[in-house]
Amino acid sequence: MAVRLSLAAIGFGVAVATAPAMADPVKIGMITTLSGPAGYLGEDVRDGFLLAMDEEGGKLGGADVSLIVEDDGLKPETAQQIADRMIKRDGVELITGVIFSNIAPVVAPMALGAGLFYVSPNAAPSTFAGEKCHEDYFVISWQNDNLHEAAGIAAEKAGKKSAVVLAPNYQAGKDAIAGFKRYFKGQIVDEIYTQLGQTDYAAEIAKIRAANPEMVFYFLPGGMGINFMKQYDQAGLKDSIPLIVSAPSLEQRIMEAVGDGSIGVATSSHWNIDLDNAVNKRFVEGFRAKYGREPTPYAAQGYDTAKAIAAGLKASGGKIKADKDAFRAGIKAGDFESTRGDFKFGKNNHPINTWYSIKVEKGDDGKLHLVTTGVIAEDLVDAYADQCAMN
Repeated sequence: MAVRLSLAAIGFGVAVATAPAMADPVKIGMITTLSGPAGYLGEDVRDGFLLAMDEEGGKLGGADVSLIVEDDGLKPETAQQIADRMIKRDGVELITGVIFSNIAPVVAPMALGAGLFYVSPNAAPSTFAGEKCHEDYFVISWQNDNLHEAAGIAAEKAGKKSAVVLAPNYQAGKDAIAGFKRYFKGQIVDEIYTQLGQTDYAAEIAKIRAANPEMVFYFLPGGMGINFMKQYDQAGLKDSIPLIVSAPSLEQRIMEAVGDGSIGVATSSHWNIDLDNAVNKRFVEGFRAKYGREPTPYAAQGYDTAKAIAAGLKASGGKIKADKDAFRAGIKAGDFESTRGDFKFGKNNHPINTWYSIKVEKGDDGKLHLVTTGVIAEDLVDAYADQCAMN
């Protein structure tokens, strides 16, 4: 079901009849995952995006915006139908919102083939980071491998010599394990691929127990991560075989769902609630006030994505198709308010992030918190950037 958000729809009012004629709003299509165990990922991206629009009274970069939101249900065929409809019927000029890397290879080529911009708030498969990079394809989150390279660096710094690695059997899962292995120099005792959307991990946990590695790395976002961590803790393995993961496998929602079973688990991320910069503080306070819950990295990425698009709209005078060069340059400059502080793109239009070590701790208030404990790597460039021919 589509949700169409314009000035009126989000409560900012419309111009009176006597006002001068206004330009048509810029139509942005958001294809994201809003249903099922992973539905909160898309919900947070959408809500972070809308918060950024709130800050401009429903605009982005001074331009009126019409945001069309649809749920892909984590199904590539559904995403294809939505993208086709948005491009041919709705006349969107930009597509964003994609969460999963089984959806991105369907939607991104459709958008680019139609001459549109594609701006990802999350999914960033390796297939579009190297030789197939494109000047109108931007990622605001990370490059898939890069995200998990940080966990590999963290495992090395922790002195771990052996690991079992585990991820769903799709592109992002393969990128996750490739990224971790790129920097982890210890022995990979077992490499386990699961089903996307799997809920029962008894067989995989039995394999881990039998292998008895020094640690486990896994990539399981959303409900998959909740189920695995609960079952791993219930199996009594968390203390004897510690977990070192990355942001999608341990964020605010997962921590809240797992509870005390997440205490002490080490993760890595490019963002956290406690990052000490003015934009992040404003974002966190605004998100809490508007939605009554804590933001996740997905919410921060949705917010940053809206701010990046706003920079492009400001540079192009609110025009995308009519002034693609200006819009592109406006985003590429990275000169927008990011929850991460300073923001910059690599030559392949993927961000160059600083990665932080984070742990779950119980505070004096008796509540669980994700606490930033240090820096893992500064300005970590992804492994595919040099294969991209763009400047």
